[in-house]
Amino acid sequence: MSAQCEITAKAASGATLSFFERWLSLWVGLCILLGIVLGQAWPQPFQWLGRWELAQVNIPVGVLIWVMIIPMLVKVDFSALHEVKNHLRGIAVTLIVNWLVKPFSMAALAWLFIRHLFAPWLPQEQIDAYIAGLILLAAAPCTAMVFVWSRLSNGDPLFTLTQVALNDTIMVFAFAPIVGLLLGISAISVPWNTLLTSVILYIVIPLAIAQLWRKSLLKKGPASLETAMARVAPWSTAALLATLVLLFAFQGKAILEQPIVIILLAIPIIIQVFFNALLAYSLNRALAEKHSVACPSALIGASNFFELAVATAISLFGFESGAALATVVGVLIEVPAMLAVVKLVSLTKPWYDRRTK
Repeated sequence: MSAQCEITAKAASGATLSFFERWLSLWVGLCILLGIVLGQAWPQPFQWLGRWELAQVNIPVGVLIWVMIIPMLVKVDFSALHEVKNHLRGIAVTLIVNWLVKPFSMAALAWLFIRHLFAPWLPQEQIDAYIAGLILLAAAPCTAMVFVWSRLSNGDPLFTLTQVALNDTIMVFAFAPIVGLLLGISAISVPWNTLLTSVILYIVIPLAIAQLWRKSLLKKGPASLETAMARVAPWSTAALLATLVLLFAFQGKAILEQPIVIILLAIPIIIQVFFNALLAYSLNRALAEKHSVACPSALIGASNFFELAVATAISLFGFESGAALATVVGVLIEVPAMLAVVKLVSLTKPWYDRRTK
């Protein structure tokens, strides 16, 4: 293992939920309320912000998304890719669940619940947008937060680092084609120019900036990287919450008219979380992989890179779209759902180890 890889693995093994991360669902709920109140009381300033666009990308939100994403991508160590050979079974499960199962199963769940079962209670003009938002949410696996989930379940930090680096590499090339394919299958018009622009703006450029920043920090020593990450960590959360206030300032009227929409959108997301987690966990057990590998493998498939999903939904469909709302519901349930999965894989360790010993 390289020295740089070892540094990052140690940092990942020490990851824990910050105060803001632990109560993320509460802050999201408060931002929903604040956004709705502000949007109804003073709609003009938000409409003015909504008009700040360049190539169909809202500039204020674009800046906020970069502030959200870049600190997370600094944590990704691509030198860990050579460690793939040491965890072939766990990596194989991760890739199968993340890229061959997760996006397609979410498309199926969205079709079943949103287009059919829940359709009578949803605004008909937003059905396609809700489905698109759910697909976007499932099309990119988690990046930074998976280090936290792995630590809480006593996962192998080096394996966690390896699968994150590999998934991020694949995401650069696979995100747009998978989203385009699934939106096309769902008979939703794909604005390819905007989708490709979103990939460049919210994956390629932030990733390049983050890795250059990481390299610069590591030249000063590992302590410099850890100090910088601790200092900028609150920026990501603050930018996320500011984005949510903007979103719900635009979404307020629709939410007040049909508050049940959030609950209905949450149901397929929750099913998806537990389906992917249990599938990956069971496949690792069947392959006799270690529990410390099975946990992060299951957790990365269950969680989402929701910052990317929110940004892409806004770029493709706009602030007031059902797609943006669907991705935000994913943010709302992320922490409680993932903590439940962490608890599940931790409690079942004796059962798991009976098969793998």
